[in-house]
Amino acid sequence: MASPGPKLVSVPDKANRTEFDIDAEKRIVFARFAKKVTVIDIRHYVERLRTHPEFDPDFSEIVDLRDVEDLDLKAPDFLKLADEVDCFSRNSWRAFVVHDSAQNHAARMHKILRLATNMRIFSSVEEAKAWIETRS
Repeated sequence: MASPGPKLVSVPDKANRTEFDIDAEKRIVFARFAKKVTVIDIRHYVERLRTHPEFDPDFSEIVDLRDVEDLDLKAPDFLKLADEVDCFSRNSWRAFVVHDSAQNHAARMHKILRLATNMRIFSSVEEAKAWIETRS
């Protein structure tokens, strides 16, 4: 009999701005953001994630930004997100999936501000998953 596969814990957002799945077996969080993203949306995602019993700050993360049309973040927001809000450890592997230059810029800013060597930007979820799965 085939195994049922990993247990995914799906956490929808009542405001339909962000949702995430936690694969505790693979130690990965998959986050998806909706059309408009503000610093409040990101804070809300982090608070929900941080308090979830399946979450571990050392998990890897794949953030899918491809549906985002309005990334409403200012320079001070990037600093706060990197320094105060981000709930992942410095050892976590992080992948951002983007489709335009604004999303790419936002992901690069976060990478720079977190001084992250284990953060990459991709154009497809498949590429991001493949890279995350290479972690030791």
